[in-house]
Amino acid sequence: PLTKAFGWTISQVTFAFTLAILMLCFAAFSGGLWMRKVGPRKVAIAAGIFYGLGVFLASFSAGHLWWLYWSYGVLAGIGLGLGYIVPVATLVKWFPDRRGMITGLAVAGFGAGALITAPIASRLIASIGVLKTFAVLGIAYFIAVTGSALFMRDPPPNYQPAGWTPTAAQKKERTARDYTLREALSTWQWYALWALLFLNTCAG
Repeated sequence: PLTKAFGWTISQVTFAFTLAILMLCFAAFSGGLWMRKVGPRKVAIAAGIFYGLGVFLASFSAGHLWWLYWSYGVLAGIGLGLGYIVPVATLVKWFPDRRGMITGLAVAGFGAGALITAPIASRLIASIGVLKTFAVLGIAYFIAVTGSALFMRDPPPNYQPAGWTPTAAQKKERTARDYTLREALSTWQWYALWALLFLNTCAG
């Protein structure tokens, strides 16, 4: 729709998404560090503000490609990164007995959101135009994410699910000690995991 409305090329428009993914990378990293200090709720609220505001401001990008990059690419991208890290990191603390399943569900939910919003966005674009659609979705995202953020909190210290006692194998899955960021960056496992996620993103 943007290419038809303003004469931009597909590569010019899709660069906004590329920029958003780049900002997701940096925001998820910094958001994870921030969340250790302030907890998941504040980070999730910030995610809703950045993403909702970024998408909403994209509605003012008529004829101004740089504004699309700034609003959707940078601001919304930061919101994506902050919003991605919060549920994944928080859920594994609440469900240590189901780490694999709960992480999979969280990541699947992140991707499955497009299945819901894509047809809604298509109908909105057809009825009110692409720019007004940005405005409507921006407001909706802000309300949905910040509203959900109010329920985000870490479990109490030494929490474990009722009736669950970790097995020897589950205890062994944890390292003997927690690593600092500097220490983690000196291990090959960190780079192997980073490469895996990098290639996963490159694949789409």
